[in-house]
Amino acid sequence: MSDLVDNHPLGRDFPELKDRIHALKTNDAHFRKLFEAYEEADKSVVRVGQGLEHLTDEALEEQKMMRVKLKDQLYGMLTAG
Repeated sequence: MSDLVDNHPLGRDFPELKDRIHALKTNDAHFRKLFEAYEEADKSVVRVGQGLEHLTDEALEEQKMMRVKLKDQLYGMLTAG
């Protein structure tokens, strides 16, 4: 169950992209919106894992899938051209 409580901030998962993450958060409203949604999904998964928030198994899986989808989108934006 430890994978449930491990949060995944983009800066830690992609340390080589920290400067790019900061720049896009500052200058790109769409990136910032996706980033905030990713952070919220990530925090929700962590809170469930810590027992601070309760979701059905289905809702938790949806949060995890949303987190993966958002992370993929953000990574694509971070590595684009």
